Amino acid sequence: MNQEALRKPIFTLGIDVGSISTKAVLMRDGSLLSSGITFTGYNMEAAVEKAVDTALSRAALSRDRLTRIVATGYGRKSVALAQEDRTEILCHAAGAYFQDPSVRFVIDIGGQDSKAILLDEQGRVGNFAMNDKCAAGTGRFLEVMARAMEVSLDAFGDLARRADEPARISSICTVFAESEVISLIAKGTSRENIVAGIHEAVGARVAAMARRVGLRGPVMMTGGVAKNRGVVAALEEKLGLRVTASPYAQINGALGAAFLAWR
Repeated sequence: MNQEALRKPIFTLGIDVGSISTKAVLMRDGSLLSSGITFTGYNMEAAVEKAVDTALSRAALSRDRLTRIVATGYGRKSVALAQEDRTEILCHAAGAYFQDPSVRFVIDIGGQDSKAILLDEQGRVGNFAMNDKCAAGTGRFLEVMARAMEVSLDAFGDLARRADEPARISSICTVFAESEVISLIAKGTSRENIVAGIHEAVGARVAAMARRVGLRGPVMMTGGVAKNRGVVAALEEKLGLRVTASPYAQINGALGAAFLAWR
């Protein structure tokens, strides 16, 4: 039997404690093995345990087999079982690079913040910008708009594609933008055009942040909002570049943490 066959596999775990959801990603020798996602809620410690247990059970692996654990996200300092923590910027860059080493720019839009990250050829962070002080251009912004429209977030992307004349949303403040949307509804503007206008407003704000960082392609979009095809299309229009929505958009931060733990 050769040495490779005798070598024990290396299992690494990445944990991303976000404001809305907590994600755990398990890797074996640098390859994705399983993941777990749960609502963060009030008890952050319980959310971490649940996400980790889900990832481990899906891989039929016990916790004592783990070689290294890295935490990230806004709650990363509170993950007691992690050996170290890394910033969200580093982990989102690493997650995108793991998925596609040709990616040079990452746009991450999560529930409470948005990020624009420039990568070099080795996947290292060259520059970045982050909006974590204002809800505009985040998943929270879209949630507020969906509530005002009485439309589910899942329906947003399809509605935007049916628009013939996107409404203009001029305010970058969530509160004022919601007032604009209510006024547009009162004027009889179609749902499709209002939703398309909302997507364009998000695209314009995030594109402006991306250009400050030093935009270059290829571009990958991560975060839960990447599942909204309307936002992806609006970003492509504002950036003038093709934007690839990550197939692991929601777990990208935890994926990057697990990858950094292995690397």
